[in-house]
Amino acid sequence: MTTNNESRSPSGLPSTGPSGAPDPSRITLRSPAELADALPYMLGFHPTDSLVMVAVHGEAGRFGGRLRVGIPTAPTEWEDTARQVAECLVRGSERRGDKPDGIVVFLCQDPRGAESGQRVMTRLRPLAQRLRTACGALDVPVLEALCLSGGRYWSYTCAGSGCCPAEGNPLAAPGTSVMAAAATFAGLQVRGSLKEIEGRLTPPRGGAWAVEQEDALGRAAAALVPKILDGATREEVGEQTIALARTLMRRLTLAPPAEGGRRADDRDDALLAHDEAAAVILGLQDREIRDVAAEWMEQDEAAPALRLWRALARRCVGAYGEHAAAPLTLAGWVSWSSGDEPTARIAFGLALRADAEYRFAQLLHHACNEGIDPEGLRQCLREERARREPRRKRPAGVTRPPGRPAPRSRRTGRRAEGSGQ
Repeated sequence: MTTNNESRSPSGLPSTGPSGAPDPSRITLRSPAELADALPYMLGFHPTDSLVMVAVHGEAGRFGGRLRVGIPTAPTEWEDTARQVAECLVRGSERRGDKPDGIVVFLCQDPRGAESGQRVMTRLRPLAQRLRTACGALDVPVLEALCLSGGRYWSYTCAGSGCCPAEGNPLAAPGTSVMAAAATFAGLQVRGSLKEIEGRLTPPRGGAWAVEQEDALGRAAAALVPKILDGATREEVGEQTIALARTLMRRLTLAPPAEGGRRADDRDDALLAHDEAAAVILGLQDREIRDVAAEWMEQDEAAPALRLWRALARRCVGAYGEHAAAPLTLAGWVSWSSGDEPTARIAFGLALRADAEYRFAQLLHHACNEGIDPEGLRQCLREERARREPRRKRPAGVTRPPGRPAPRSRRTGRRAEGSGQ
């Protein structure tokens, strides 16, 4: 993208208000530096080891759909990946109404070992070229292609020697740029890095703790699976699973985390015994039990439910990795229902990584990516709960979580996420 083009915020709104005066809630970007600075705000997190593509529409360069996938480790996969992601973004944009007039590409990967950021940029240059070729084959030009590595950025489309020095240009320090101030004013949040978010949803590697949890899962499987397969005892297992999950949620509620992040997760992990976690994980493999658990997506139930689903996903160790699809999907559902779409997409993507055929994750991932409002599913779950628990009444006037906008079947500039997220 040339520096005199305007690349607008995901809202696609002009940069002035009705009176013609500048509107700080509407963000205009004019240079590669500002594009690089804006990326975390467009996604809601700092991408790591990621290929990100953003569709651009119109003469003013309104941002549209965006897609993120992991960068394939093997260069032999780059050509197929480039073709697939270009096709996905362009065709997805067409389904939403308009073919992009251009695409902005970001390749984000930090140096490894003794590698420098400049070396990362050089190593990924063939991938950038394949992406430009794949987009060009669909008659959509790549307006800008940036490499972000080691706190610096380089442009692969830079034609002059003075634009990008060999050592790259430094990225703005977090929270210090005009973009950061405007994004804060507009309510855009950055929820840490992709690695940090995924770390809260995946088990730690190895150790005695993981061995003990895998043993507990083995004992639970030996005890529960035959009961789930037996229609006579399946309902009993469901009641026990839901009762235990409610007990764990109450325990978490009574021990609110002092701070977010890994330390808060460590505290939550300490509140769950291995056998308790294993029993709920195995119970959630039953679709009907999982659907009841999905009802805990709003009001006072949402926060402890999310903490529980994250903790259970971290317990799916060893041979039981595929079992994480259920708690990961529930974590994504609560996040999406609560308005945290970036985290929801990551959780759904991890669920599909655990089990690519997990239908619930497939449906929710697609709906979230298509910009479908979750209120319809929330209402269905409320009605099902009311039929099952006729005495439970919803507080008068409460129809959706605080801060959620009115339902819209489609929105301009929604994200077109890749399967790698």
